[in-house]
Formats: sequence, structure tokens, C-alpha cells
Amino acid sequence: MDRHRPALTLIRRVSLGTAAVFFAVFFLWPISTVIARGVFVDGALDLSPLTKLLSNSGLRRIILFTFLQASVSTLGAVVLGIPGAYAFSRLAFRGRAAVLALLTLPFVLPTVVVGSAFVALLGENGPLGGLHLNGSLAAIVLAQICFNYAVVVRSVGSQWSHIDNSAAQASRTLGAGPARTWFRVTLPAIKPSIVSSALIVFLFCFTSFGLILILGGPRTSTIETEIYRATMQSLDLRTAAALSILQILVVGGVILGGMRAGRVDARSARWRPSHSGLLKLNNERRLALTANLCVVALLVGAPLGVLLVRSFTTSSGYGLNWYRSLGRLGSTGLAETPLKALSNSLTFAAVATFIAVPLGLIIALAVTVKSGRSRSARVMEGAVMLPLGVSAVTLGLGYLLTLDTPPLDLRTSWWLIPIAQAIVATPFVVRIAVPIIASTDQRLRDAAALLGARPSRVWRSVDLPVIRSAIATGAGFAFAISLGEFGATAFIVRPDTTTLPIAIYRLLGRPGEANFGAAMASAVLLMGATAAILLLLDRDSMGSRS
Repeated sequence: MDRHRPALTLIRRVSLGTAAVFFAVFFLWPISTVIARGVFVDGALDLSPLTKLLSNSGLRRIILFTFLQASVSTLGAVVLGIPGAYAFSRLAFRGRAAVLALLTLPFVLPTVVVGSAFVALLGENGPLGGLHLNGSLAAIVLAQICFNYAVVVRSVGSQWSHIDNSAAQASRTLGAGPARTWFRVTLPAIKPSIVSSALIVFLFCFTSFGLILILGGPRTSTIETEIYRATMQSLDLRTAAALSILQILVVGGVILGGMRAGRVDARSARWRPSHSGLLKLNNERRLALTANLCVVALLVGAPLGVLLVRSFTTSSGYGLNWYRSLGRLGSTGLAETPLKALSNSLTFAAVATFIAVPLGLIIALAVTVKSGRSRSARVMEGAVMLPLGVSAVTLGLGYLLTLDTPPLDLRTSWWLIPIAQAIVATPFVVRIAVPIIASTDQRLRDAAALLGARPSRVWRSVDLPVIRSAIATGAGFAFAISLGEFGATAFIVRPDTTTLPIAIYRLLGRPGEANFGAAMASAVLLMGATAAILLLLDRDSMGSRS
């Protein structure tokens, strides 16, 4: 039995080493190059690009606007999300699961779909076009809230549904009113999840790219979109690199602050699983539920519903004209048809999934299997989470700056797109796989070994059945994330490798009813593909639990 262990250990080390090299080449190297480009000139330290960010009034406005829209969007998501968390996690009503699925849909949809939905709603010919909100801060904030509303509802609701209600009941018994009980008892109990979700929402809003690019138009810029424009339009790589450094510093500071706040809140919060179940509706709770259902209908249902309707709307009524046009170039100005772009997206997403899932599983196994709990493995686990804190736009810029010389001149290779998508998706695979693999009972492995099974046989018989669900779920999320990836792809896409999110953005930027209709139909196709993946995930997870 033991003679096979050295070979298995060697395989693990080679696998982990391969994953480390891949991650270093396609993430750490490009990001380091961006940072170096921003602070070094001919090998000498030069901070002038960073000081330019503060001395240039235009760049200062962009930086301030980035903080403004992220802060207002976060505040709106938290203010609307906390009541939603109460209504959808504590109250018993028919259709609760369907409502939770609906409000979660925008978060898992590609940003270009959510942006297209708000263009359909707020645009010139949209139902709310008369308000002239398209291109305004209000439109951006509404879309950001729609996209991130589910983060607050699900995060806060998960903790709220498990807090011990005895303290609140005792407070009411002693004569405290609802408001006093809320601020003195309930709020401190759910504060950790509020802080955590608010930080996550702020990060998503601060690094938002697709929504800003689509809804803000050419007159509105954030740090993220300015990095793109400075690179692709002005060819000012030093300014783009300096903006990337600023963004990395802000994101890093928010993450560190969130970790510190989370530790403090976790020590101060007291909660335990509640066995009281969901609350039955009375008049007061029914009113609260109705109000929150209206929020979901207006914030989520209206934009997506209008998007669906506009995809069938023509100048002469309703029909499938725009869907039929997806197979033709017509006057779109695209190098490839939207249907070919969809085919490209599916192909790239499949390749990215085949990269991200093995990569994520190698790292997850290394940090969970007892024999693999080395310091290097723990460092690898932390490092692989870095793409969650670095924008995809910065990653795309890094690819342009680094992968331009042999033997890694990949700028013209279609492989670069799925590689970028895999780097973005791998952290999600790791986060999904680690807790599942860690839950495997070590006694099962020991029993199989005592019965004479080889280590490889133990892994196939004990570990593989356990992580099969992690493989399926991780693959589904990796595919969905890759299918809608927009930020990094916008830098490295070529005319013959156009993806559907890129095609939608370009169609929205061209005049004419046909282009707008094709954009709406393409967005619905992308929404349908993503929803189908989520349904398959739900079915697989239900099957694995049965």
C-alpha cells in the first residue's frame, strides 16, 4: 500500500506546481507589470503618473465620481435590502422560493444584460424614457442596486433567519417598542452580515465596468472605464496603469477593513440556530411583505420584463424580426453575426471551464487534504482569491502589456480569452470545492486504507463521489461567469473572436432601430443561456441531495 504513496505525493506536487505556474504567468505577472508601468520609468522610480491623478482636474472628477456612485449605490442596496432580508427570510408566504430566485437573477446575469434591460426601460423609447434618466447618475445607481440587491437580501437574510429571537421577545415583554427592540437587539445581531454585504456591494460597484460603459455613455467615466478608454482610445498606458494602482489600493484597503470589521463583529455578535421557523403573516407583516414585493417587481421585474418585450417590438408591432436578424450582419457593423458571437461565447466559456475546474480542484485538494496542508498550499489558496479583488479590466490591461513577445505572444491567439475568463472564474470554483472536500470524513479514508485499498483507489472510492457535486456546481458557475465576462475580454477581443457581451455593447453604441432590436434580442438570448445553466445547477444540486 505504501509503495504507491510517493507516486501520489509526486502527482500532487506536480499538479500544485502546474497550477501555481499558470496562476503566476496569467495573473501575478500581468498585474505586477501594470503596477511597474505606473511607478517605474527606465528602471527608476517615478511617481509622476500617480501625482497626475491628483493634479489633473478631469481625473480628480472621475475618481470622485467613482466613489460617489459606489457609495450611493451601496447605501441604496443596503437600505432596500435589509427590509427585503426580513420579508424573504423571516415571513412565511406562498411563492417565497420563486421570489428569491427572481431577485437573485440580475446578480448572476452578465452585466451587459442588466445594462441592456435598463437601457430598454429608461431609453428614449422606453416606458420611462420621458424622465430622461438614461446616461445619468440615477440610472447607474438604479442598475447597481438591481444588480447587487440580492447580495444584501441573501447575506443578511441568512443570518437573520438563524438569530435567537428570545432576546427580542424579552425586550418586547419588558415594554420596549418595535423601534427600540430593533436598534438595541436585532440590529446588533445582524450587523456582521450588514457590514460584510455592504463591503461586497461597494467593491462590485467601485469596480463596475459593463454597467457604467453601457448606461453612462461617453460622457460618464469611472476609474474602471477610464482605464479602458486611456488604453484603447488614448493609448495612454501610464495613466491607465496609475489608475489601476489606485484601484488596487482602494480595493485592498476595503478588503482589509472588511476582514478587520468582520473579526470584531464576529466576536461581539451572539446568535445560534433558531427553531422558531418562519413567521405567520398578520396585517403588519402582510403590509411589509407587500411593500418588499413591490420593490422586487419595480427594481428587478420591470427592467427584465421590458427587455423581453422590447426584443419582440418592431415599428409595425410585435414579431420575431430581431431574432431572425441575429444570423445576418446587415447594417450592424460587426465583423461577425450575433449568432456567431454566441457560438464564440459558448466555446470560450467551455474552454475556460475546462481550465478553471481542474485548476480550482487542485488548489482545493491541496489546502484541504491533511497531507497537503503545507504553507505553500495555504499561500496558494490566498493568492488565488486575489482576482476577486482586482478588476478584470486591470487584468486585461496587464495582458496587453505582458503577453506580447515570444514565446508567450498570445495577443492574437483566441486562447487568451478563455484563459482570462478562467482566471476570473477559478476563485469561485475554489470557494465552492473547499468546504465540500473538507467535510469528507477522514475515517472513511482510514477504513478503506485498512482494507488494503491503494491511495488512488481510496481517492476514487471516497473522495471523488463527495466532490462530484462540487465539480458540477463549480463547472456551472465557471461556465456562467465566463459566458458573461466583459471587462478583460474588452481588451483582448479581436474581430474574429467577438463574444456576445461585446457584440451587445457594440450594437447598443450604433444608431438605428435594427441595431437596438438586435441588441435586445441578443441580451435575451444571453439571459436565457445563463438562466438555463442556473436551472441545471439547481437540478443537479437537488439530485445530489436526494
